[in-house]
Amino acid sequence: MLEILDYAFMQRALIAAVLVGITAPAVGIYLVQRRQAIMGDGIGHVALTGVALGFLTGTNPVWTAVAVSALGAILMELIRWYGKTRGDLALAMLFYGGMAGGVLLINLSPTGSNANLTTYLFGSITTVSREDVTAISCLAAFVVLITLGLRRQLFAVCQDEEFARVTGLPVRTLNLLLAITAAVTVTVAMRVVGLLLVSALMVVPVAAAQQATRGFAMTLALAVAIGVVVTLSGTVFSFYEDVPPGASIVVLAIGVFAVITALAAPLARRRARRTAVAEERCTLPLPGARAAAPGTGSPGTGGPDDVLV
Repeated sequence: MLEILDYAFMQRALIAAVLVGITAPAVGIYLVQRRQAIMGDGIGHVALTGVALGFLTGTNPVWTAVAVSALGAILMELIRWYGKTRGDLALAMLFYGGMAGGVLLINLSPTGSNANLTTYLFGSITTVSREDVTAISCLAAFVVLITLGLRRQLFAVCQDEEFARVTGLPVRTLNLLLAITAAVTVTVAMRVVGLLLVSALMVVPVAAAQQATRGFAMTLALAVAIGVVVTLSGTVFSFYEDVPPGASIVVLAIGVFAVITALAAPLARRRARRTAVAEERCTLPLPGARAAAPGTGSPGTGGPDDVLV
């Protein structure tokens, strides 16, 4: 199996897969907390316009996708704040406008075609170049720096914006920063997972981790671990079976979610029964306590107040 490392393009693909496995769940945990799980889809469609713009201008599509998707994410946040349009309608406009703009621009490009867009829509391990790895590494470092360095502030904003605002946090700035970080994550993942499936990698590992953990730190760590495992496994599987890597990665992630859910459900029921038994024992009278007449009991005298709380 180690012969896969003999190919330079697979070395680049595996490096990109690890970076995607780290960054996607790291941003996804905040989007899940904000109930914006499909935000990655909207940004992915806008990034398609950026990819096509790169072909049209002759520049690296990764960087043009970052610029356009970040602009789209900021626009979506501004609409959510100031506009009368609801958030779901803003997402819909990003969906349709981004897809239409991408198809239009790629056909205006002298070097691009719809086939070029397919590699970005569903991922392609053979097209990850050395320049792509450099760009993905820089962008991934930015994502990790933001999601870990500002984890307390971002978690507070995603949990309760009003409370975060009262405590003095710059809520609007943090929301914009999270939107830009999500846009960067989408462009990081588009080479390996594809723009249409990147949102699944941002959400499914987080959902799987939530089934087995309780705290934020443990959920984040497990989600990142799941992300790295499924991206590496899916990339290797796509190499040997000649299938799109994005589809392989997402199917594996859903499989991990199903397994963890199946294992976590009995454990959750067992914990619930233990908690119920413990609470029932806490309400039993102390050994040797005597029943007292109504109104005559007092703490420490064997009355009705002598119970374990």
